[in-house]
Amino acid sequence: MVSLLLSSCSLILASDGETSASFLDQPPPVIKKPISWLPVVPNYENLEWKDVTVCCRRSNPSVDTNTCADNVPLIVEPTTIGSMPQFTTDQALEVLKQAKEAWKGGAGVWPQMTYQQRIEAIEHFFVELAASREDIVETLMWEIGKNRKDAESEFDRTLQFARSVIDAIQTDNNFNGTWQEIGNVRALVRRAAIGVILCLGPYNYPLNETYATLIPALLLGNICILKIPTIGGLVHLQTMEAFAKSLPPGTIHFIAGSGRETMPPLMKTGEVDGLAFIGGSRAADDLIHQHPHPHRLKVFLQLEAKNMGIFLKDTFEKKNAAMLGHAMDETLLGTLSYNGQRCTAIKLLFVPSDDAPKFVAMLVDRVSSLVVGLPWDQKDGTFSQITPLPTPQRVEYMRELIDDAVYKGAEIRNENGGNLIGGVDSTLMVPAVLYPVTPNMRIYHEEQFGPIIPVATYDDLETALEFGQSGEYGQQVSVFGSDSDSVASIIDRFSAVYGKVNLNCQCGRSPDTLPFAGRRSSAMGVMSVTDILREFSVPTVISYKEQNGLNDELLQGTQLKSNFLQPVTRTSLSTIRANRE
Repeated sequence: MVSLLLSSCSLILASDGETSASFLDQPPPVIKKPISWLPVVPNYENLEWKDVTVCCRRSNPSVDTNTCADNVPLIVEPTTIGSMPQFTTDQALEVLKQAKEAWKGGAGVWPQMTYQQRIEAIEHFFVELAASREDIVETLMWEIGKNRKDAESEFDRTLQFARSVIDAIQTDNNFNGTWQEIGNVRALVRRAAIGVILCLGPYNYPLNETYATLIPALLLGNICILKIPTIGGLVHLQTMEAFAKSLPPGTIHFIAGSGRETMPPLMKTGEVDGLAFIGGSRAADDLIHQHPHPHRLKVFLQLEAKNMGIFLKDTFEKKNAAMLGHAMDETLLGTLSYNGQRCTAIKLLFVPSDDAPKFVAMLVDRVSSLVVGLPWDQKDGTFSQITPLPTPQRVEYMRELIDDAVYKGAEIRNENGGNLIGGVDSTLMVPAVLYPVTPNMRIYHEEQFGPIIPVATYDDLETALEFGQSGEYGQQVSVFGSDSDSVASIIDRFSAVYGKVNLNCQCGRSPDTLPFAGRRSSAMGVMSVTDILREFSVPTVISYKEQNGLNDELLQGTQLKSNFLQPVTRTSLSTIRANRE
């Protein structure tokens, strides 16, 4: 029996029926307007600001958590924690104008800095940003429902990724630059900036995913315009002061508000040189098509995915009980980490027909043990593993997919699956295990990006292989089993279909040193600490033929004076702080 009782002082979703959770009276943060907007757009003081409302606040905070009865229900209600400016088309175009002036055909202050100077500026930015860590973590919890552990991890991983990128610049010859001899030619190859980069990040990882493109683009000398996402955008307001203290004016620009009002007009000018887009393929296509010279637009895209998990027959043999247990744990993480709101989440499971009932029972048991609650709640030291979805629209879409599947023959196998906790205004949804899922259902093909686990069956492994080969997306697949013949066959078939094949583990982006790629409608470009640098730069060759020592002498003097040719050295954070002071 699964208990869904959430009182004002206890919260559980557990099969044992025991209450051992801590429900905290967490006051909502107040996200203040930044002192100055980067850049200062015309009539900044007259910008229209729109409230940012989230569904996380409980409506009965005054109940005594030491004495309250277990039958006091949890009711959550919308609350406003900040506001976001709504740029007009003209204001967005003014931002682009300022960005072009800062780029200045590659002769602007930021692009003309040495690699070393840009590295030190970005390092200083992160030193400044670290002071806002707790504020940003709280904002992530309240605005997008990310639990505290995951919110802290997002912040810390963002800094770790950026510093790994810096390390790559300092150690990779493509960026540090060394002269090479090819016949009678001496040459140096070094990567240079592209120009004005338009960055659009997602709501689910508004800091980490956005900075994974933004920071490398800046380090290479590009001028960046960041379109703040409508959901999950408040964290970017909390970074502006750190940027202002660290980078030259005009290096980074922010636009907020309606994407339809602001983004197409920028692209139509033809003055955007690069696009870093993480989101849906339809929106990406629409934006790219606005550019009058798309062949001149450098494009990096991370888009949808319908990653699947394939369980091989041998996984269910008695001798492989430990392997099956591990596979189930990885499946739970892969499907429901951050409510399944990850592009790398496993979004469709294929299981042998004969073993499906056993599999579903094991899956339901694990799902029923998850802690469901608000982002700061804990049970036995574990933060809520299922938290509110960011908007009512996400809930509506989940309901559409569930209702369609049930109407066409699937069942919700876990008790209360798909139900909302916390009243009519809540977005806290209990995960739903759907079985059996068939090709005539929307959930079989559409990316749910939420807490739904669809389970499909196969009598012949070819069914799963055909889904992978004929599908619209091609990011990742997870394969669980020990049958080397089947695994080898899957690898051979999927090596030209997916960017990554995971063996007995969930799909994921890490480690960040590995290429993160996708095929078909899942991606264009490769992300890793080194690959992302290539996405936002072009190789520039400096070469000469020796003429009785004359050119050698010329280059010796030139290399001392050219910012572009200056070497990169490792500088400690303490030295960077001292230089700034």
